[in-house]
Amino acid sequence: MTMESAPVPGAGQATAVQAHTVHPPRRSGGGARAQPGERRTVRYGRLAPLLCVDALAPAVTFALVVPVPWPWLLVAVQAVAQVLLFARRGLHRMRLSPSVLSELPALLGLTLLQWYVTMEVLVVWAPQQAIGWSVLAYGAATQTVLTCAGRAAVYRARRRAALRRPLSTLIVGQGSLARQVTAALYDHPAYGLRPVGLVAAPASGDEKQPTGSDSVPLPVLASPQEVGRAVVQNSVRHVVFTAPPEATPDGAALFTLLAGHGCRVWLVTGPGAVAGLPVEGRPDHLWGFTVQPLRDGTNRPFGQGVKRAMDAVLATAGLLLAAPVMAACALAVRLSDGPGVIFRQERVGRHGRPFVLLKFRTLRPADVQESATRWNVASDGRMSRVGRMLRRTSLDELPQLWNVLRGDMSMVGPRPERPFFVAQFSRAHPGYQARHRLPVGITGLAQVNGLRGDTSIEERARFDNRYIETWSLWQDACVLARTAGSLFRLGGS
Repeated sequence: MTMESAPVPGAGQATAVQAHTVHPPRRSGGGARAQPGERRTVRYGRLAPLLCVDALAPAVTFALVVPVPWPWLLVAVQAVAQVLLFARRGLHRMRLSPSVLSELPALLGLTLLQWYVTMEVLVVWAPQQAIGWSVLAYGAATQTVLTCAGRAAVYRARRRAALRRPLSTLIVGQGSLARQVTAALYDHPAYGLRPVGLVAAPASGDEKQPTGSDSVPLPVLASPQEVGRAVVQNSVRHVVFTAPPEATPDGAALFTLLAGHGCRVWLVTGPGAVAGLPVEGRPDHLWGFTVQPLRDGTNRPFGQGVKRAMDAVLATAGLLLAAPVMAACALAVRLSDGPGVIFRQERVGRHGRPFVLLKFRTLRPADVQESATRWNVASDGRMSRVGRMLRRTSLDELPQLWNVLRGDMSMVGPRPERPFFVAQFSRAHPGYQARHRLPVGITGLAQVNGLRGDTSIEERARFDNRYIETWSLWQDACVLARTAGSLFRLGGS
């Protein structure tokens, strides 16, 4: 996402500090030890060890508890079932203070459910190998113990890694709460989060800014540009908000910027914090402060991977099936308007990244300046009969299937716009810039609701953000179905 010049909360009086002054993270050997008696906490690590523990526990349990040799397929099904059940319950989500004891009720309940279903399935499909209630209880208990032991080992390894290699963290906020949170992270390094900068107004009068490990005030980042540079240059991975983004001016835009850079965002919701909108996930704690993760609705790696795979399949199929139509369109444009069948234009994609969009040419701009800054309308007198027909039937959009296959675009998403108009609309319409949180698309929720061509930009942005905030694969399928139904209604684009 591109960074506009809108100030972050309190930036009006802030003194800009260059991003390169942010404290670099300490490396191995430089991390402080956890204090005696401190509850050990942990930063998020890779999921692979936890997934391996959750998958191996059922296999080992079957070998220890059930005397009958079981086929590997059944063991594999048990392992996959446990991983999926735990994921559904949220037991693989990141937590600052994971505890096997707090997870024990959920682990035991899901394991009992898994074994009960297995017992019932065997009664129906393999009565000669059915297991009784005593085996069920023994197996569920053994599997729970093995799972807890494995998870405890993983959490211990993560604690050690967090102490050796703390992750750079930004604090967003000001006042006593920001100072207390910063002090807690410095005094208890087992969280693996090391503050390197403050996004807020600098202290005025007698108010003190949070200080780093060397009693030096944390650098103040006064603009989104500085925040973006700090995130990139210092590999910032975590951000702690001491007030909800909705409760501060431009906080939502700052959250979108940080989420776009892949930062993990936390919100302090305990005593002394400002009440805000509901957040996702179970409450966690940061040395007594209640914190919860703030999740961007677009930050769904599995769903985004499925969406990308679906785009690739549909784009490939579309290019193959539409090849004769595209050849006919290209020939018509060549005979009607001369050389230059494909029109190329720079557009803005996800997170503000530019790319070259492909279309069949429907008119020839006078120059590059006009192409980049002139708003096209269907009544342009220079448009030929062939160009007008392609525009009305949306056949001029077919070459964008290649953009989808390349990964520049998606089948469904906000329509991409030229950089000149993105900057213009972002200043005029709050929320327009936020529509770049997902990949841009050939069609979108705004388009299937009739917002195509020379229509309200504010309404388009509203529908685009609605699509992003409620995104799902099913919604993509619905938009594609509605697009197919309205393809030849001659609405224009």
